[in-house]
Amino acid sequence: MDLDYLRAHPETIPRLVEHQRIRITPLGGAKGGRVERWTLDDGTSLFAKVTAEPSAALPAEGRSLRRLTDAGAVRIPEVFTAVPEMLVTAWVDRTTPTAAGAGEFGRRLAALHATGEPTFGAETDGVLATLPLPNTPEPDWPTFYVKHRCEPLLRRARDGGALTAGQASTIDAALARVPDVAGPPEPPARLHGDLWSGNVLPGRVGDVEGWWLIDPATYGGHRETDLAMLALFGLPFLETVLAAYDEASPLAAGWGERVGLHQLFPLLVHCVLFGSSYASRTVAAATSF
Repeated sequence: MDLDYLRAHPETIPRLVEHQRIRITPLGGAKGGRVERWTLDDGTSLFAKVTAEPSAALPAEGRSLRRLTDAGAVRIPEVFTAVPEMLVTAWVDRTTPTAAGAGEFGRRLAALHATGEPTFGAETDGVLATLPLPNTPEPDWPTFYVKHRCEPLLRRARDGGALTAGQASTIDAALARVPDVAGPPEPPARLHGDLWSGNVLPGRVGDVEGWWLIDPATYGGHRETDLAMLALFGLPFLETVLAAYDEASPLAAGWGERVGLHQLFPLLVHCVLFGSSYASRTVAAATSF
């Protein structure tokens, strides 16, 4: 059994696991499941997420990985199966990040965004971590961002106690200003959708080395959202990535002043998932614009 067999017969993967035809090395638990390294007969490694209960999150992640692969721009691990019980992809061997790799990644990310999408949103809703991700199409980015990214999360964070009524009111007032501060209109970009540093892996798959992207929640959005996510928790050689991106696909004037605007969405996600410890940073992002 090898990769060619799995490509030809993905439906057999659960049965191969059940009959112990694949060697499994546990890597740890994840919410509602676990992550594992699988080793085939020929020594090839795979990465697997396995859920305790069937979940819509893994098929959604598989669709996003394939959507990014279709663009032919960024490096995406091959998907072998994405069903409610498991997601199985190629294994990425980590390598040390370099400035050269960062520059290549910046250019590839610009090419991905330039691939574009038909609309702001997507044909189907997605999942981000454990949260539903509404993708109802809208004619412009400010409308999509406020209605389908920030407002639903703001309500959940307020109702769940992660934000006080006063903090929620401050953020709500900031959202009213989004159309005025969004910068020049841009066409929908094909986004990774959850591009924090943990989802960027400098590494090697087989003989191919580069910076690989994992865990996407792709949709048509504003390209500055992906870039702001890269800056949220830091990324090695971030300035090199941004410079290479800007050279390949120049950013609109004032992009740096809009980082807080684009970080508001992921910070609201963190408020909902992790509570009030992210409240002050979320309010700061809102008041920045």
